[in-house]
Amino acid sequence: MASVHIIEGVGKTTLIQKVTQALKSSGISIDGFYTEEVREGGRRTGFDVVTLSGKRGPLSRVSSDSSTSRREYRVGQYVVDLVSFEQLVLPMLRNVNHGSDAEKKICVIDEIGKMELFSQPFIQAVRQTLTGSGTVVLGTIPIPKGKPLDLVEEIRSRKDVKVFNVSKENRNSILQDILAAVESCRK
Repeated sequence: MASVHIIEGVGKTTLIQKVTQALKSSGISIDGFYTEEVREGGRRTGFDVVTLSGKRGPLSRVSSDSSTSRREYRVGQYVVDLVSFEQLVLPMLRNVNHGSDAEKKICVIDEIGKMELFSQPFIQAVRQTLTGSGTVVLGTIPIPKGKPLDLVEEIRSRKDVKVFNVSKENRNSILQDILAAVESCRK
């Protein structure tokens, strides 16, 4: 089983980026991706996927027309670009799963949310990563609202998962707790 640390709440991506920087600067092997807001003229127009190796591509954009084509995946006003998402994320996840390093790799998955879960291959790759023994997973999940997301609930209820709830009050102090938890799993 992988060691899994999940963050939910306010400012998840910012926190993931801080954890990633701290781990990288101490020379730890880390791979993965995070999602980043795209803004134009002060308005959020979508989200990009950014891999820790520096590649970037669209995850979603605001749809300009209200008609939906059959092959379109939507979350609210956003149309999800599954092809772009899968091309960036799947090779990285498969690579993490096939590593044979002596020390555990850290895999960042930000986020396991509604947009990302339109991709069946992503769901399979996440499940594989979670069952692999050589990986420490640091992921983010959305706060539950509306219909539960199967994979999110499955992860939340796993015995090997530690969930960190981030709030405005604790988001600065929780960084050290997460770093300590990830460090202890690598030994």
